[in-house]
Amino acid sequence: MPKKILIIDDSALMRRMLCDIINADSRFTAATTARDGLDALEILKTKSFDIVITDINMPRMNGLDFLRDLNKQKREERVIVLSTDTAEGAKVTMDALELGAVDFIQKPQGAFILNNKEFQREFFKILEAVAFSGSPTATAAKSKVAVPAKIQTVKTESVFESREGKGRKIIAIASSTGGPKALQAVIPKLPSNIDAPILIVQHMPKGFTKTLAERLDAMSQVKVTEAEEGETLEKGHVYIARAGLHMKCEEYMGKSMIVYTDEPNREGVKPCANYMYESLINSSYYSVVCVVLTGMGHDGTEGIKNLAAKKKTFIIAEDAKDCVVNGMPGSIVATGMVNQISDLDHIAEDILKNVGVR
Repeated sequence: MPKKILIIDDSALMRRMLCDIINADSRFTAATTARDGLDALEILKTKSFDIVITDINMPRMNGLDFLRDLNKQKREERVIVLSTDTAEGAKVTMDALELGAVDFIQKPQGAFILNNKEFQREFFKILEAVAFSGSPTATAAKSKVAVPAKIQTVKTESVFESREGKGRKIIAIASSTGGPKALQAVIPKLPSNIDAPILIVQHMPKGFTKTLAERLDAMSQVKVTEAEEGETLEKGHVYIARAGLHMKCEEYMGKSMIVYTDEPNREGVKPCANYMYESLINSSYYSVVCVVLTGMGHDGTEGIKNLAAKKKTFIIAEDAKDCVVNGMPGSIVATGMVNQISDLDHIAEDILKNVGVR
């Protein structure tokens, strides 16, 4: 059975174009359309859908108010929002993700999307990940990788418990689809005196990582910023990779610094977590806590494998049952290298156990 999709947009042309794109793929059907949030809520009184795709700015009821109403009703439909690439669009998109939207797709400005192949590729990539990943509460049963519901310690000794493990430590986090909300469950729980810097690669379009950093910074004890070229890594500081570039850690005059490169996409993304992990191989950090959160694809796995062959690592994967998409965590779990599979609510605690405070 094809996945049923409800499209909400106040533009009749946009509704028609999205329907044509979706219906061209036999796995999906644009079952119904709505002009705004109120229209959609009326439809949802008698129908159910696998996915809802909604615009944000609409008359009568906008996308954010629609999401708030869905939360009250405890609906099971997964929501993808259509976003703009403006600063205000990024802020509103973050609001939508906080309200439960699982991902977003940028709507080209003034573009005829039926002829926009790049938009269609990105659109179907997100649609596939959201449609076929299962719900967060059911992912564990449907995942190809068997992941237990409770936290499981795969290796009994943390690398940081050894007598040699008192050197410099760093935390490196990879996330994608569902990542912004997952990061909000992890980063605000870390204390400001945590004994390590934190690097994050979150797959997002250009213009969105700065807004994500600002949102997390306002919620957290640790300082959170979009990483700047050439800045020195400091403990208790979270550095989020800028979208559109690959972030690496390099040593210069005895200091660990942020370096950006414009190499080709890897795993289909830029920034790519594999580059971040591999850059830590030659860093002055003795040990690395690698954390893989929800996300489509396999980014992080190859980089962590290469890193672990050269340096002490402790690898934490988000439990499949909590993931919006279990691609990235499932991929690293499948290697057998993972030290800890953790509920999302316990990941900050597990990081802290392996890093400590100053």
